[in-house]
Amino acid sequence: MDESDALRRDAGDPGHRAAFLIPPAHGGRYPDSAYLVGNSLGLQPRSVRAELLAHMDDWATLGVEGWTEAHAPWESLPQRLAGPSARLVGARPEETVVMNTLTVNLHLLMISFYRPAGTRTRIVIEDAAFPSDSYAVRSQAVLHGLDPDTTVVRLRPRDGEDVLRTEDVIAAIDDRVALVLLAGVHYLTGTVADIPAITAAGHAAGAVVGWDLAHAAGNVELRLHDWDVDFAAWCNYKFLNSGPGSPGSAFVHARHLGDPSIARLDGWWGTEAATRFDMAPVSRPPATADAWQVSTPQILALAPMAGALALFDEAGMPVLRARSRRLTGYLLDAVDAIVPAGRVEVLTPRDPERRGAQLSLRLPGQDVGELAKRLRFGHGVLTDSRRPDVIRLAPVPLYSSYHDCWRAATALAAVL
Repeated sequence: MDESDALRRDAGDPGHRAAFLIPPAHGGRYPDSAYLVGNSLGLQPRSVRAELLAHMDDWATLGVEGWTEAHAPWESLPQRLAGPSARLVGARPEETVVMNTLTVNLHLLMISFYRPAGTRTRIVIEDAAFPSDSYAVRSQAVLHGLDPDTTVVRLRPRDGEDVLRTEDVIAAIDDRVALVLLAGVHYLTGTVADIPAITAAGHAAGAVVGWDLAHAAGNVELRLHDWDVDFAAWCNYKFLNSGPGSPGSAFVHARHLGDPSIARLDGWWGTEAATRFDMAPVSRPPATADAWQVSTPQILALAPMAGALALFDEAGMPVLRARSRRLTGYLLDAVDAIVPAGRVEVLTPRDPERRGAQLSLRLPGQDVGELAKRLRFGHGVLTDSRRPDVIRLAPVPLYSSYHDCWRAATALAAVL
């Protein structure tokens, strides 16, 4: 496996790299970085600068009238983004809303869907859940006067394993569980959860099932409506390339929309758009996911999303997912072939159907923070580290190349 082979693969399977701005390298012999951290922050699409500046110009020339007269009127911008967002996750536009940020959205959705009663109080999550999710579910338990140490059930892989088995997740869901909240793709290992099977098992046990799709949206194919998922939330700045700290998105299944028994935290933007300026003291929420909106949308933060999401409509998730399998498989082969045997342990499943666009490597005894710096400044390879001993490599199918993957494996071998 050599550089010429990687370049040949890129010529035949180029992806959409030309649509993105690739950061320059700060080390090594190549002008561009091998950017393998799109699972933390996606790259900037070339198209978004002009769109953001157009909104700035509207603000400058129209002022407040931009809400209705901008080139893309601000008042309806979240609703226009709902369509492409829904297509990404296999939902209907009315089930999808762009708003707030990921953890805020999880809290708003749990206010509605975590309803402990009697002995049914438990929340099931992964023991290695992203910390923000752990904090969120514990605080939800406290809000209901429950002890988070006993209410939150943290699932661990079997001894000697790094990935939860689907059958073990299902076995943990019983009539004491009120809510199952898991990651669609696990941030640390890149493992794809069996969303339909776990959702069905949760419903069979009488539980509500929600999903954190931070690392799944734009990474793997999703069918949230058909899989009967109750709710989900995701961010748009990782695989969806909408800019640092961009607003998040949420999904609420159609069977819950308009249900008067479901409580929400209402706010200014969650009332019907047609009557919003009646200034009535009582909200009139629509029978759509828009009812979960609370505050005025952040227009300048939303502006990059239209161009970023358009790339997914252009490419199509089935095509991107197929390229993702090829890229991550090539990266795995390169690590196996180039990195000295025994120096790294692959945490991510080797089965391509069980992993997203990510390869997580355990490096026992290494200072992974220092190792990531050496990869960046010595070789121009950007990765991220998760203490104590994991680095993550994310070959994003829209813009990553086989050459990036070859560079990463070669650089890792060199620094080890």
